[in-house]
Amino acid sequence: MSERISRRQFIALSGLTGTAMAVSGCTINLQEPTHLEPYVVPPEEALPGQKVMYASTCGQCPAGCGILVRVSNGRALKIEGNPLHPLNRGKTCARGQAGLQVLYNPDRLRNAVRQDQRGAKNYRPLYWDAALSLLADRVKAAQPGGVAFYGNLIPDALATIVTSFLQAIGGQPPVLYDTLAAMDGRRTLASATAALLGSSTPNLPLFDIGQADILYSFGANFNETWISPVAYGRAYGQMRSRPLGTRGYFVQFEPRLSATAAVADKWVPVAPGTEGLVALALGGIIRELGLARAKDSPAAALFRAVDVRGIAAASGVAVEKLEELARAFARFPRPLALPGGGLAGHTNAAPAMTAVMTLNALMGQAAGPESPILLTPAPPDPAFASALPSSFADVKALIDRMSSGAIDVLFVAGNPIYDLPVATKFAEAMARVPFVVSFSYIVDETAVYADLVLPNNTYLESWGYQVVTPAGARPCISSQQPVVTPLYDTRQTSDVFLDLAQRVSDATRKALPWPNTVAFMQEQMAKLVGKDASYSTKTAAAVWAGFRQYGGWWPQDEARTQARQVAAPAGVMVPRPKLEGDPAQYPFVLYPYPSTLLGDGRGADQPWLQEGPDPITTASWGTWVEINPETAKELGLARDEVVKVISPHGQIEVIVYTHPGIRPDVIAIPLGQGHSNYGRYANRRGANVLGILAPAVTDAGDLAWAATRVRIEKTGRQQTLPRIENNVGVDFANQAGKFPG
Repeated sequence: MSERISRRQFIALSGLTGTAMAVSGCTINLQEPTHLEPYVVPPEEALPGQKVMYASTCGQCPAGCGILVRVSNGRALKIEGNPLHPLNRGKTCARGQAGLQVLYNPDRLRNAVRQDQRGAKNYRPLYWDAALSLLADRVKAAQPGGVAFYGNLIPDALATIVTSFLQAIGGQPPVLYDTLAAMDGRRTLASATAALLGSSTPNLPLFDIGQADILYSFGANFNETWISPVAYGRAYGQMRSRPLGTRGYFVQFEPRLSATAAVADKWVPVAPGTEGLVALALGGIIRELGLARAKDSPAAALFRAVDVRGIAAASGVAVEKLEELARAFARFPRPLALPGGGLAGHTNAAPAMTAVMTLNALMGQAAGPESPILLTPAPPDPAFASALPSSFADVKALIDRMSSGAIDVLFVAGNPIYDLPVATKFAEAMARVPFVVSFSYIVDETAVYADLVLPNNTYLESWGYQVVTPAGARPCISSQQPVVTPLYDTRQTSDVFLDLAQRVSDATRKALPWPNTVAFMQEQMAKLVGKDASYSTKTAAAVWAGFRQYGGWWPQDEARTQARQVAAPAGVMVPRPKLEGDPAQYPFVLYPYPSTLLGDGRGADQPWLQEGPDPITTASWGTWVEINPETAKELGLARDEVVKVISPHGQIEVIVYTHPGIRPDVIAIPLGQGHSNYGRYANRRGANVLGILAPAVTDAGDLAWAATRVRIEKTGRQQTLPRIENNVGVDFANQAGKFPG
């Protein structure tokens, strides 16, 4: 006879069954054999089922936005913007939202590994103590100056620890080259700002576009990836949401219709590399017409004897249009010109940015209490110096040292084999280094050729801080803390260096005496005692608690840091850009651009970002080349044809996308795809345009990423590009065959 079950017992059992089904539905990977994600230990301060919010910093790009992560039962469930954070004020971009897919990526390395033959992908797991002992022996045996570090723009806490370690062993400073930072023009912009505004050190500005009446953007894609897109997106909304009659007017100067240009009142398709020349022409016309507001400024000398007609011919912008644009810029009381990343990709980067910044000075907008140009404020203590990106010249110097046999141990916290042009020969130079260590959390193109892979914790499992640069109206140190217990037997890179310091020498032990990153951070945060903030800073314990609870440190009130005066610009002319490649053999200028979703390729391992549609083409999961319909007709190309794009330094295959929003002499290709080793979602999708770029250097020492000429060849194949657009409007524009220029 069966046992009778009461109604209450039946409901209780049903509830348990439903709960089990809900958990399984959230954790089973439907694309792979069934397995559950590891269940991490819930935090002690949370009851089972209770949701807890943790404040931290987004690690998807160098901007440093504050985030809140909702956690339940020890699992991170949702990422949102931190409304208290002064940079993004509660907002995030698509990349910020996708951060959970970094944490739960099924292809993450789960422990330290070693391979006996580089490139074989035959990894042997290692206990951490054995891995660190092996590494310490290698470092101790290295020749003087034989240890080097290459990384992206890593968090400032890690940069401080790595720099101290290298100093203690007599090594050179770390090389921190970041593709996004290079394409933003961060170094060049900081130097140009410092020179114009009389600063002794480079100063990366933040432009208060929310207060502008008229905005001229010279290659600044601030609605996509430029410097701090979330902060600029909010400010742009502020500029555009004013009452009727006071709404700001916006003009975008660039050779391709970007998502930023698409929301402008006017797009001016200038020839690549002539943006600075156009700014020079506008300033010359304004000065000639007597419309300048700072006629006696030292900056006015830059606009004497400007060859407006010559610039019009070079840029493709008619003299009449230049005069119209100059009058409009001078007519509004609060004009603002942005020197964007598009300028940084050419050999004339430094004087071009100087010309745009000086255009602001000519209109009395570069300095003074009403200036919309905010300088990065000084940190509350010298210990919180922000890590500066290295130049491309620094990268080439490291490659030369590696090639000559001067490097015995190379630490890598990035993916240079993917990020750098193949012509730099980084891979060949790395092959000459006896011992290479990668800190990648996933096997990437560089980790494949490393001897030892010590997988870093993801940014949602790590401690640290980032000095937000540019910060805007107040200094900001954004906090990073683990929102969950590390899922696997990984270890954050700062802890690796602190442990290594105890094993190498007395000098490293003295330089880095902390047992772990938490102890280091607590000592750093103690330097904020007595500093004004939104929480109590009376004691070190109070600062430590508030720093984690609020998501960082920043003063309670805004204090706009602006330049007091304008200095005389160093240069007086903007030269024509130099493009690598014979125009007869390579007739098109290649315009690579960071993907709004995938960035420079570091987001390609996240399926949410892979599947998200590009804001202009609505394409996803591949690489395309944007070609003007007139050009496509001349070449006999149709949409969805596969073509070869060939430069003097290599070739790639991409899918044709005919697009009226690009100059006929330019083709554009997004970054982000073309990975050979970066997990299941990224491997063998599209092509890596970075690989075929010329290793040209700008006058500021950075990569001239927009200075490569290419040609196009047919392959005779077709491949449908996944996209969701309604083609009616685009096809009508293509049939019309009219170019906006």
